[in-house]
Amino acid sequence: MRVVDAMRHALDPGNGGLGDWLAERGLPAFRGRQIRQWLYEKRAVDFEAMTDLPAQLREELAAEFRIWTTQIVKHSEAHDGTEKLLLQLEDGGRIECVLLRDGIRRSICISTQVGCGMGCVFCASGLDGVVRNLTAGEMVEQMLRLQHLLPAGERLSHIVVMGMGEPLASLERLLPALDEAHRQDGLGISVRRITISTVGLPPAMDRLTQAKCQYHLAVSLHAPNDALRNQLVPVNKKIGLQKVLEAADRYFEASGRRLTFEYVLLAGVNDQPAHARQLAALLRGRAMLLNVIPYNPVAGLPYQTPSLPAQKRFREILEHAGVNVQFRERKGDEISAACGQLRRVSTAGPSS
Repeated sequence: MRVVDAMRHALDPGNGGLGDWLAERGLPAFRGRQIRQWLYEKRAVDFEAMTDLPAQLREELAAEFRIWTTQIVKHSEAHDGTEKLLLQLEDGGRIECVLLRDGIRRSICISTQVGCGMGCVFCASGLDGVVRNLTAGEMVEQMLRLQHLLPAGERLSHIVVMGMGEPLASLERLLPALDEAHRQDGLGISVRRITISTVGLPPAMDRLTQAKCQYHLAVSLHAPNDALRNQLVPVNKKIGLQKVLEAADRYFEASGRRLTFEYVLLAGVNDQPAHARQLAALLRGRAMLLNVIPYNPVAGLPYQTPSLPAQKRFREILEHAGVNVQFRERKGDEISAACGQLRRVSTAGPSS
């Protein structure tokens, strides 16, 4: 069994973290602010770089804390500006996270679990099941790893929690990590620019509602009826579409944030005119955006991307029914960084 380093993670916002450690030593609050500025704004890679801290404090911090608990196994770049990192965790688990460029936007897609336990049949992330939830610090570390890919004059603008794993399965860790993202002394990303994706777990969706969060919520449907969704999203057998939609409605009522529904379009499976009409009926009357994602192929899976005429027909039916719909532009597919393609395996050796 791999031995995990006992040093504390400087990026973990939980109890017993960096803030508590400084307070226990009676250090002034401005020291914590200085460290946060180095980590989030100045992008320091180690404590030694924090030159406005006393040398002794830097030594003590380096002896007690680690900023980086991951190792970059592989760094991939696509011609459209997308970059993907395969990270190895302290216990040997692996995850992927992505930086996406679109005009002036600099969005990142982070993972919340090693693998995924939801079992969506068309997705690479759950092919080997789920190993564990990530810590809040490991989620924050993905953010900073991706931030470090940007030149000094650029900053992250959006976060989508749509990587590996079901985000609401580790909500108690995700929310503290996102707090770090939108704090002004963190990454300073507006809550309006942070989106949490879920396959639809009503009890966890209700906990998110009760937490009075203002994040955008994206609910992955992938089918307009329970019979088909049970096949594509096995967890639906214990839930049902109606309960998912009701929980989404409660989140909208509490937050006022327009809902997004995700629908991966699979050739010959859920892309027929009848499916489009059922989907329009299912979503009628809701303040929402339907985000349709033409399937991004995954090696070893039998599903295909629908033809352009089939996509056009599907879209026309929805628009004619008054559905607010957009088709997601494919980004990063040449490096398997597009939606549904993230996984935890690679044959490449460490790159840094």
